[in-house]
Amino acid sequence: MDTGIAVSHDASEDGNIQFEDVVIPTPTVQTVLRDSDDEEDDDIFEDVAIEPAVPSAAIAGEGFKALNLDLSAHMAAMGPRRADRRKALSNEERERRVEAHKVHLVCLLAHLELRNRWCNDPEVQETLRPLLPQKTVSALVPRASLNQFGRSESLKKGLQEAKELFKMAFSITERGLWRALWAGDEEQLKNYQLPDDMESTLDKSDFLEAARRMQGSRDVGAQLFCALLRSVGVQARLVCSLQPLPFVPGAPSMPKQRKASTPQNQPSKAELYAAAVAKHETKFPEFQAGATTPSPRRRLGHPHAAAYHIPSVTASSHSPSQLSVSTPRMIRGESPFPVYWVEVLDVAHQKWHPVDPLVTCTQCKPRALEPPPSDTLNNLTYTIAFAADSSAVDVTRRYAKAYTSKTRKQRIDGFPTTLNPTTSSGSSSTNLTGGARWYRRLLSRYTRPLPTDLEQIELNELAAEEAREPMPRNVADFKDHPVYALERHLRRHEVLVPGAQPSGTVSAGAKAGAQLERIYRRKDVRVARTREKWYRLGRVVRDGEEPVKSLPKRKVRRKGGGFESDEDGKADGAVDDPDRVGLFGDAALGYVPLYMMEQTDAYVAPPVVDGRVPKNKFGNIDLYVPSMVPRGGVHIRHDRAAQAAFILGLDYAPALTGFEFRGRQGTAVLNGVVVPEEAEEAVSAVVQGLVEMEAEEEQERRSRRALRMWSRFLKELRIRERIWAGVDVEVEAEEEPESKRKGKEAVLEEDVWMEGDPSEDDTGGGGFFVPDEDDEDDGGSGGFIVE
Repeated sequence: MDTGIAVSHDASEDGNIQFEDVVIPTPTVQTVLRDSDDEEDDDIFEDVAIEPAVPSAAIAGEGFKALNLDLSAHMAAMGPRRADRRKALSNEERERRVEAHKVHLVCLLAHLELRNRWCNDPEVQETLRPLLPQKTVSALVPRASLNQFGRSESLKKGLQEAKELFKMAFSITERGLWRALWAGDEEQLKNYQLPDDMESTLDKSDFLEAARRMQGSRDVGAQLFCALLRSVGVQARLVCSLQPLPFVPGAPSMPKQRKASTPQNQPSKAELYAAAVAKHETKFPEFQAGATTPSPRRRLGHPHAAAYHIPSVTASSHSPSQLSVSTPRMIRGESPFPVYWVEVLDVAHQKWHPVDPLVTCTQCKPRALEPPPSDTLNNLTYTIAFAADSSAVDVTRRYAKAYTSKTRKQRIDGFPTTLNPTTSSGSSSTNLTGGARWYRRLLSRYTRPLPTDLEQIELNELAAEEAREPMPRNVADFKDHPVYALERHLRRHEVLVPGAQPSGTVSAGAKAGAQLERIYRRKDVRVARTREKWYRLGRVVRDGEEPVKSLPKRKVRRKGGGFESDEDGKADGAVDDPDRVGLFGDAALGYVPLYMMEQTDAYVAPPVVDGRVPKNKFGNIDLYVPSMVPRGGVHIRHDRAAQAAFILGLDYAPALTGFEFRGRQGTAVLNGVVVPEEAEEAVSAVVQGLVEMEAEEEQERRSRRALRMWSRFLKELRIRERIWAGVDVEVEAEEEPESKRKGKEAVLEEDVWMEGDPSEDDTGGGGFFVPDEDDEDDGGSGGFIVE
């Protein structure tokens, strides 16, 4: 709390302006210990199963040595070892991973937006359009005269034909995008080497070249297929399963690479592949003109084997249904599930259908595109669909089988779930966490202000998909579930409402006699707080209410080491100390009682009577929420409000609006004062006057500083004029550098004079000076005068 401003100055400097020092009483510094319900565990542990070490027999040498046999030790080594409990990520490391996750997510989204724009390139679409015959184009864009069923079936048939034709024409020669993982240590990251067959499509010219040659990674293939469909007038969206760095504990880490033992004279994999392709194209030049699938022997790992000849087939002479479609070449080590695919709009039913032309070769099967949890190269967490107009929609719920129980926990907008403590309903009190707000703000750049009818239909469909998700089958999926909850997963300050009815049961283990646990609705979960916490929220527990939950007290670490127990405080007579027992005396108990919101009422502060503002024992007034302002009083939020009330002689109380915690020790935060309601206008006027006086004083200080600088500038000019008086211009130009150095030294000596009052020095004729009060008529000889 500011104790006032000292505004007295020398009369010779400030003229007739006189100020008086106003000293107001310093409020008592109020401190508090952090309540137990404000603390969270910093360390989170996870159970990690470690494989038992298998003993291996080693040959020590040719000589005989004594051999000791211990069957008990051998059996202990071969038996299952108990899972070690190791420390997981710290809060600092988790925050760093969350920030890295956000940055990576933004970069991947920008990359997807760029690839979507490439799909709209007219030259790329013109290159791909001849791949589809007119019959297929007519099926993709059915006549408006057909009925709803006929148009939908025509679109599906056209998609099947286009998918088969594109799969035959495109060759997968490079590796696409895969899941990003954290390295185990810095050394592993330094030794990491990218594969030789990385995707080489880096700009739009490379994308156009890939469209002409019809080869590249499977990601580029899906993007070209999207451009192909858009070229014939089909509403197609480019869909990508973003693969950002994970931030949740328990995520897989980067596997260690094997050290390459290839001799220096042996060619690399990329050189071998290029030589094989060149040899194949030289032997069969007609194969290069019409790209087809490589021979089976080459796919089985025989690059130098002779491939049988496949005659070129024109798309217009044969029906796609008569062609034998073979599986495209797959890169070894890639996930069997796609990262990129396409969604096509069924205009007849106003529904989007997924199409994967290269990896799974599926159509209208969204559940077939989600990889299993065991796939470390692909993880479906964020699935974004970009339309031709660069608008984006998050369609993860369409493809994730367990979005609510599993996928949502790996996303930035779903981890963790928090409840609003000021509301009584558990289901409607689910807040948007900071990550959810951040993700919504990120996607707002790609969404329209008002959704169209088609977008509203899709949003309703996605919400229905999420609502149809069944109840989880294992205990771990119930943790932080937005719909269901187990009693074992309730947090320290969460309780079930009295009379909560279970919605089902779940087995707590895989054994036959495992105990069944009851499943409750998340809306039946309430947040319980201590009396002091409810008081800081503007509510008080009613008299006679029994606590719904009692927590054991946490031991406080002493400054000198060790812990302070409850018995230590009782032995010192801490029960009678009001600073130790808390505001309501709950700290003297051997436990921490908790209460629900239904057991509280709104706090009503004592009113202001005869201009006297009620205060606590520290001389302040508790004002944690606006509803705690006493009747007949008003809260003025300004740093000068206390000084203004003191000048007016009013009774006031500094407003205690919260505590700033550093560890467990909290210091009171004061913001403004509470004064009688009838004095609000007077206090506001005095505050405005104090602010204006402070601004004038600051302006005067700035003016004096400016005058000092102008005076210094003039002195430097005079010194220079005296030095070079009567000297020719040529000589002055030759000796100017040396004189500048000496002139600076002379000016530095004048700085001592500059620190004083310029009005007390003789500025000479024609210079800048501050006039004295007694010499108002003496204006000098043409100098600048401060009026």
